Amino acid sequence: MENLRNAIFVPHGAPTFALDSGEAGLAMSQLTDLLAKPRAIIVVSPHWDTAVPTVSTATQLETIYDFFGFPEALYRIKYPATGYPEGAQEVVKALQKRFKQVATDPARGLDHGAWTPLRQMFPDADIPIIAVSIQSHAGTAHALTMGEALEELTHQGYLVIGSGNITHNLGDYRMAAMQGGQTPEYVQTFADWVQVQMVDKNVQHLIDYRLHSKEGVRSHPAEDHLLPLFVALGAAGKDATAKAFYRGISSYVIAMDGYTFSSK
Repeated sequence: MENLRNAIFVPHGAPTFALDSGEAGLAMSQLTDLLAKPRAIIVVSPHWDTAVPTVSTATQLETIYDFFGFPEALYRIKYPATGYPEGAQEVVKALQKRFKQVATDPARGLDHGAWTPLRQMFPDADIPIIAVSIQSHAGTAHALTMGEALEELTHQGYLVIGSGNITHNLGDYRMAAMQGGQTPEYVQTFADWVQVQMVDKNVQHLIDYRLHSKEGVRSHPAEDHLLPLFVALGAAGKDATAKAFYRGISSYVIAMDGYTFSSK
């Protein structure tokens, strides 16, 4: 039986995932049955992007609607999560071992990249949440280091969740929608390539994915949505084995693959 590590990568897709989560959402919901109930959750979303690693120290976490033009029902969803200021200070101390500058934000709530998967996996909102930002300008190796800094907390009851997407090209989404909804070939090709690297533990190839995969740049014109994968990978530990718990494509161009990590 697999011994799951307290680090996972989950997809969050388009905001409408909160209304229609489909098979990916079902797989995420079932995943929680395999995990021990965490002391707290550290969530990393591409939709909180800052100059330096930043940790939310808020007590009550606002549900942030960082999108526009979607169905009204989305704006009525609330995820009444509670923060964990004391635990946030532990996250800060862990990050400070790797980074010279670590900031805190006393008011930051949960953007849709955070609350959408959390609501799917932990609908009762009964586990304290600590949000941590990404630094999209700093690249993949930086994100991996952030995860490595958080690994020690996974052995203290914290669950690290990286929320993003294996492919994320909104320009191609708009094009596909206008042209009848065909999924470009590169979406599946890149998702397959990532799976091979994850399973084979080719971490350096993943870090340098823009060099090793010809589909890499098109899959991520900006890197923000892939960086949480590296945070989860780092938090899982160097000897962890990755396994996809779900693979699929949503909204024509968004690969919704999710990964767990285990020690055999």
